[in-house]
Amino acid sequence: MESRACSYISESLAYSMLHHGVSRDSGPLTFHPKPPLQRPDASATLVRSRRSMASEANPADAEGKQRRLVSETEEDLAVALAKYTAELSDKYARERGAFTVVLSGGYLIHSIRKLVESPYKESVDWAKWHVFWVDERVVKKDHVDSNYKLAYDGFLSKVPIPRSQVYSINDSLSAEGAADDYEACLKQLVETGVLEVLASTGFPRFDLMLLGMGPDGHIASLFPGHPLLKENKRWVTYIKDSPKPPPQRITFTFPVIDASAYIAMVVAGSGEVDAVKKALGCKDSSSDLLPVQMVSLEDGEFTWFTDKEAVSKLQNKEF
Repeated sequence: MESRACSYISESLAYSMLHHGVSRDSGPLTFHPKPPLQRPDASATLVRSRRSMASEANPADAEGKQRRLVSETEEDLAVALAKYTAELSDKYARERGAFTVVLSGGYLIHSIRKLVESPYKESVDWAKWHVFWVDERVVKKDHVDSNYKLAYDGFLSKVPIPRSQVYSINDSLSAEGAADDYEACLKQLVETGVLEVLASTGFPRFDLMLLGMGPDGHIASLFPGHPLLKENKRWVTYIKDSPKPPPQRITFTFPVIDASAYIAMVVAGSGEVDAVKKALGCKDSSSDLLPVQMVSLEDGEFTWFTDKEAVSKLQNKEF
């Protein structure tokens, strides 16, 4: 279960290391990343954007921003998701020699299971993949609650992605320290050219985020009503009072999610039908948006991958 932990050691640009059996006994490496490109009042613009969404039509219906793919069954969804991911992998491997992929927890890993089967296991250029997590529980990597362990057991251990290109958190740090460390890792990867930055906002631009949502409509570790929904400066932050255990986590912020080139929102089964109805159904009188409704891509494509069961509370005209 080895991975590249986002940790910095002095006198070395090898800011990550194999995590097991290695102690962190040196101070952090000092580096000077390029200043992020800022547009005037970028933070205020992001906040205004989210506020305006509450009074406009459902953002899921915004032309050119989101599309919906409804499969008959979860099995069909998994087939469609594998094809979609493999096509994007080929596109980015050819265009820039790297494919940056962000994973989430939950049943997302089960949903991408077709990628470890033929023809994708043999045809995908796994050497070009760089894997990250949109959020992570601050537990050891072999803990049952670890998103890394979930991904390793169900996906990473079955495909030949170089382990040095799998960027897990430093699980020896506190929640705050792990968030700072992961953000520093991302900034160093911008410096080395693995990650791109969206020029209009200065936030890192991942090629593909493979996400799920909870029954309450949360994504990453951004929960309804939580102050972190308003965080618009940090790339990675932490939470110590998650309403869903375990309480301590790190998470990407909305500006990072919004900078993505592609997002696949994967929702299957009956567990999130009410959240799906609110997110994708006709506008109601409520002004409270679910976190999943607050995603507002700057320059990207958001695709819902659902099965018929997940959208069972929607009217036919709504999907």
